[in-house]
Amino acid sequence: MKIGIIGATGKAGNLVLKEALKRGHEVTAIVRNSQKVGNPDIPVLEKDIFSLTSEDLSPFDAVVNAFGVPPEKAGQHIEAGRLLIDVLKQAPKTRLIVVGGAGSLFVDEARTTRLAETPEFSEAFKSIANGQAQNLADLEASEGVQWTFLSPAAFFDPEGRRTGRYQKGDDGFIVNSKGKSYISYADYAIALVDEIESGEHKNRRFTVVSENH
Repeated sequence: MKIGIIGATGKAGNLVLKEALKRGHEVTAIVRNSQKVGNPDIPVLEKDIFSLTSEDLSPFDAVVNAFGVPPEKAGQHIEAGRLLIDVLKQAPKTRLIVVGGAGSLFVDEARTTRLAETPEFSEAFKSIANGQAQNLADLEASEGVQWTFLSPAAFFDPEGRRTGRYQKGDDGFIVNSKGKSYISYADYAIALVDEIESGEHKNRRFTVVSENH
């Protein structure tokens, strides 16, 4: 499959890129600075996310949005998400796969309280969580776009090992066998590329956890 990865030099994006390459997909890094890609064999589209067009994205079977910003720029998650929705309406065959956040997961069966609304959630990450939650809401309200939003566990570990296994949930907060909400970036990348290949969660959000032993 032809896969474009926005933010391919970031922690999550880079592992998704490596996982997709390992499986033989045709991968293009969509980045602001081509010098950061580091692998001359990987095709690069050097462009800011806010400059992307339907012509840029229509050649891909799937585009991964791994765009990341610091908390003080959290609003850019919303802006970038809305731009991609508009762009992909003109490229309806291209699927959008969003590297989402855990903050918008529901913690109660009634689906009334999100993780970011609980006292335990870090104040430092609330702006990012709210921006990603709005991105999800915009996708859910959209028409004419194929999308999937993948929320990691609450502890999204960049240093964790690749176990090759994970458990899936839907809109709700889930934990592993030790009662921990945990996933490594490496296992998250596996789940995301699995989703690209399977198309199981069309126009839906899902979440994943893995073991950390």
